[in-house]
Amino acid sequence: MKSKDIAIVGICLAVGAILRFAANMFPGAIVGNPVIALYCLAIILIRPKLKEAVGIGLVAAVVSMLISHSIFPPANLISEPLGALTCAGIYGLLGDSKKLEKISLLSPAITTFIATLVSGFSFIGICMVVMLASFISIPSGTVIGFFGMVAPIVIITAVFNCIVTQILYIPAKRIISR
Repeated sequence: MKSKDIAIVGICLAVGAILRFAANMFPGAIVGNPVIALYCLAIILIRPKLKEAVGIGLVAAVVSMLISHSIFPPANLISEPLGALTCAGIYGLLGDSKKLEKISLLSPAITTFIATLVSGFSFIGICMVVMLASFISIPSGTVIGFFGMVAPIVIITAVFNCIVTQILYIPAKRIISR
């Protein structure tokens, strides 16, 4: 990865971390994750190799884990690299599809939406496993209730993230191409 690419990733992750940290200051148990939107934007802009995308996801995971107030912050160490890998893979398939002009225009939004879902639902899955492993006897309704409560949050965050990434993509691409 070039130093210009590293700077782009660093700026995007820093902005995402600041936004997430600021969101954590508001009262309430549930906060979206703008870090995902901004690492997706960085991946879409620089088009890293899959191994580099996983590295971006790991850095995002450490940042998210440190400023998170979720039920099990270390789950970010798995969910964020999965989201970053998904982002790189999906955008690699959709990004430059000349045959499908409409999809090409929306590929940043589509990519970010899917990557956020992968990251969010893998995070929930890891948390559910930890919940099941940490209690001697847990009613299955509690785990199902947990999933039912947080699944809509993941979907809402995915919608928000895809809109943010799509809006930021065009100006960011213009700035980078200068």
